[in-house]
Amino acid sequence: MTAPLCLLTRPLAQSESFAAGLPGVDCLIAPILRIEALPFDAALAEGAPGLIFTSANAVPFAGPGNGRQALVVGPQTAVAARAAGFTVEEGPGDAEGMMPLLSGRGDWLHLHGRHRARALPTQGIAVYDQVAQPLSQPARAALAGARPVILPLFSPRSAALLSDAVAGAQAPIATVAISTRADAAYRGPVRLRLIADRPEGAAMQRVVRSLAVGTSAWGTKPDAVG
Repeated sequence: MTAPLCLLTRPLAQSESFAAGLPGVDCLIAPILRIEALPFDAALAEGAPGLIFTSANAVPFAGPGNGRQALVVGPQTAVAARAAGFTVEEGPGDAEGMMPLLSGRGDWLHLHGRHRARALPTQGIAVYDQVAQPLSQPARAALAGARPVILPLFSPRSAALLSDAVAGAQAPIATVAISTRADAAYRGPVRLRLIADRPEGAAMQRVVRSLAVGTSAWGTKPDAVG
């Protein structure tokens, strides 16, 4: 079987970061979402005793960290927040796992996107939108071919969008979901379904690498989950 292509559909910066962790894997970046700023009261973010980030996309809208406290969902968001100058406490990788860490932080401010997978029990402000856009022509061409395609699924919303975007694909597809919720939201064509053992990019990269070198696993019956 021909070595598969990894189709990355997150916003550009996140796709580029994910691809950088996959040396030797052929990746095609074709975002189905683009980040657009939303108007909000920046003074609220500046005056909050601490900020909560459940996505790296929100970090650039918070202003300079200057040592301010930030609670973040997982490793990728932690990297972005530290680079912006925040003093970071890192969560376990998903919003549900952050809940115990929110105790005593009811006055902290959650900066998030318009589409949230999970609302937190703190004040929140939508600071950006993720606007859907069609797959690029190179991505559509890849899906119309015979070469296997690895399709990472990073959220329930993007998984649902991809279900429609890849409908009618001829290429054999293996999905790699960040969570059971993201996996369940995908209803498109699939040869093999896999879920990362942790809800983080590094765990997904491990699965992608194993698929890229172990193409015999693609003989698994459709809709198998491991």
